[in-house]
Amino acid sequence: MVLNRALILGALTLTITMSPCGGEDIAAYSVPGTELDMQEIAVNKACENSTLLSICYSGKTDWILTGQLPTLRAKETADHVASHGTTIYQSYGPSGQYTHEFDGDELFYVDLEKKETVWRLPVFSEFASFDPQGALRNIAAGKHTLDILIKRSNFTPVTNEVPEVTVFSKFPVSLHQPNTLLCLVDNIYPPVINITWLRNGHLVREGVSEISFLPKNDLSFLKISYLTFLPSDDDVYDCKVEHWGLEKPLLKHWEPEIPTPMSELTETVVCALGLTVGLVGIMVGSVFTIQGLRSGGPSRHQGPL
Repeated sequence: MVLNRALILGALTLTITMSPCGGEDIAAYSVPGTELDMQEIAVNKACENSTLLSICYSGKTDWILTGQLPTLRAKETADHVASHGTTIYQSYGPSGQYTHEFDGDELFYVDLEKKETVWRLPVFSEFASFDPQGALRNIAAGKHTLDILIKRSNFTPVTNEVPEVTVFSKFPVSLHQPNTLLCLVDNIYPPVINITWLRNGHLVREGVSEISFLPKNDLSFLKISYLTFLPSDDDVYDCKVEHWGLEKPLLKHWEPEIPTPMSELTETVVCALGLTVGLVGIMVGSVFTIQGLRSGGPSRHQGPL
């Protein structure tokens, strides 16, 4: 792998084996350094300068988080930071996630099915390169580590956070003008979630895309799903979110708020009122002008010489 013009300060690898949403009794461990040390996730979130490793279990669902976080000192002295992003392994299918970040923004991800690097912006590939085989090796290593930890570990419950969902349009909405809806899901933990779009209650498959999980400083995650659409008076949309922190799927409703155009009669009345006000203003102004000229003229009575 070659990453030019970047300072590699830390690595964050997330390996996840997951089944469809609906698991219970999720458990977690933290392993700072090399010794197995049971701690609460809240304690881990406060650690800025230690290797973090945790394992969760829920039915058929197992996931592991490991890596070296950038130190506060490194963050303060570096002008730019490039780091490993979030890597996800899923046991029930060939899907997953492997990303790299630059200054907190996604630089690229590896399509694990096509075994190719996909750059967030094509221009990035002009000054950097990444061999996708490196991502595949990391996924394999994570799976192996996960299998070992599952056999050696006990499990304690971990809290499922309730995700926060917001839906909004990318541009101001105009009828029949192409636009994009964004469904922003924040406070995701653990990073296992399903996001889908509904139009008039029916599942939408075309025009849908989403970004990878974005890690946050508190070790929760953020994810955005996009839907390209053509605004219409007849269509309403819902972003459907499924997560273990929710008792049931959450539907966030959205419909276009387009100002109603004025009718021809209303336009005529407004124009007539405007014209009337203008004429009255001209007449009043003329009267005051004439009075001013009369009061300011020379006096008719002249005194003696």
